[in-house]
Amino acid sequence: EYSCQVPANRIGFVGNGGPFSLMQLKVIQEAITLIVFTVFTTVLFKGEALHWNHFVAFICLVLAVYFVFYK
Repeated sequence: EYSCQVPANRIGFVGNGGPFSLMQLKVIQEAITLIVFTVFTTVLFKGEALHWNHFVAFICLVLAVYFVFYK
């Protein structure tokens, strides 16, 4: 994850010619990390299941991404 994150932040940052601010890059990184972790956990750990509160948290995460990109 870290080996992909650092180059993406360097390429994506406005100061290096990219389209994203630091805040936008951080929110994108957190969203991707949580999604990958959730998929990994539900696939490899069969005893773990998603519940309604997890879906509400995902909706809040999507809203966070929306609001950080809202102009």
